[in-house]
Amino acid sequence: MTDGVFDTFLFGTSDQVGVVRGLAEIRARRPVLVTANSETLLALPVDGIDSSRLTAFMNLCSPHRPKLILSAGRARRLGFQTSAPMALTVAAETDVEQLLELVVDSEVDHAPDGEPAGVAAVAALQLAKLAQSLPAVLGAHANRASTAIFDPPLVMIEASAVQHCRRDTVRSLKMVGEARIPLSTGTQTRFVAFRDALGENSVAIIVGDPDLTRPVRVRLHSACLTGDVFGSRRCDCGDQLKMSLACLGETGGGIILYLAQEGRGLGLGNKLRTYQLQEAGLDTVDANTTLGFDDDERDYGVAARMLEMLGIQRIVLLTNNPTKLDGLARSGIEIIGRLPVEAPVNSDNARYLTAKAARAGHKLGHLIGSLAEVSNAAGRAIEHAP
Repeated sequence: MTDGVFDTFLFGTSDQVGVVRGLAEIRARRPVLVTANSETLLALPVDGIDSSRLTAFMNLCSPHRPKLILSAGRARRLGFQTSAPMALTVAAETDVEQLLELVVDSEVDHAPDGEPAGVAAVAALQLAKLAQSLPAVLGAHANRASTAIFDPPLVMIEASAVQHCRRDTVRSLKMVGEARIPLSTGTQTRFVAFRDALGENSVAIIVGDPDLTRPVRVRLHSACLTGDVFGSRRCDCGDQLKMSLACLGETGGGIILYLAQEGRGLGLGNKLRTYQLQEAGLDTVDANTTLGFDDDERDYGVAARMLEMLGIQRIVLLTNNPTKLDGLARSGIEIIGRLPVEAPVNSDNARYLTAKAARAGHKLGHLIGSLAEVSNAAGRAIEHAP
C-alpha cells in the first residue's frame, strides 16, 4: 500500500519524515535540499567543514557562488543592523579559516556584503540548530532537475515542516521503559525513560512515592555531562542535581525530569565552544550569542508532555530560573509554588552565576553574600602565599 491511513501510522506525514531524515543528514555533515514555495536551496552545514568539502561544495554550486547563512545574533556580531538571519556572499577565494572566522570568532575585522535570508535559508539554519550543529550553513539556489542526478538522492525538506518540528517532536513522545533504581545515597527511585521521534532520550526520576493527587515537587534538570558526571566547578548543575535529589528524598518524594538539553539546548560540542569564548573574556550569555545562538535554546514542551503522561498537572517547581516557570505554564502545567535550588558559589563558577542572575534573571538571592565570601577567601590565600 502506498497511500492511506496505514502509511501515516507507520511513517508519519511526508513532511515529518523529511525533517527527521534531514536532521540525520545535517548531523552526518551532508547537504540537503530545503524548499519553500518555488524556492529550492541546496544547504550544507558549516560545522565540521574542511578544505576538501568546501571546494567540493563550491564546485557543486558553480557557476553560482554560495551564501553563508547566519542567525540574526551572529550577523549583529559582524556589524549588521538586523533582526533577521542574513545571507552573506562567499567570495570564490574564501578558504576554510576565513569562513570559520565569520562563524565563530568573537572579533572579525571585515564581513562580506549580505542580504536578508529567504524562507528556505532560515529553515536550513533552524535545521542546523535542531541538529545541535553550529547555526551556520552554506546555501545556494538549486534546480530540482539538476539535483535529481545524485545517487543516493538528496533529502528534501519543506521549510514549513521545520517550523513545526518542535511541536511534532513533543507529540511523538513515548514511554519506552522503566525500572526501580536504588541510589548510592539510599534513596529509592523509579526511572521512566521517554524517547521522541528524533531519537532523543529524556528520563523522569521518580523519587520515593509522591502523592500525585497533591501538587508534586518537580525539578527540570538539563543534562550536563561535565557537571553531573564529572563534577565540573564551572557550573552549578551537579550541585543542583544532588540538592534536588536530597530535597525530594527528605520531603516525601517528587520527580526530576532529566532532559536531553545539554548546554541550555546547544549540545555538548557547542557548550565546549562557549567555554573557550568564556576563557577569552566573554560571559556565558555573550558566548552563546557570539556563536549565533539565543542565550537559552531550550523548549519545555517535552517536559510538560512528560508530566502529563505521568498524570501530573499541579506542581511545585524546584528552580531559580523564571523561564522554566513560564515555559511550563504556557504548556498547561499549573505551578502553585517555587522552591530555590541555591548551589554553592566558588571561584570557578562565580562569574557564570553572576551572569545568570544579572542577565538571565535567575533568582539567586544567596549570590551577593557568597561572592563576598569567595573574594575574602581568595584574598586570604594571596596573603598567606609563600
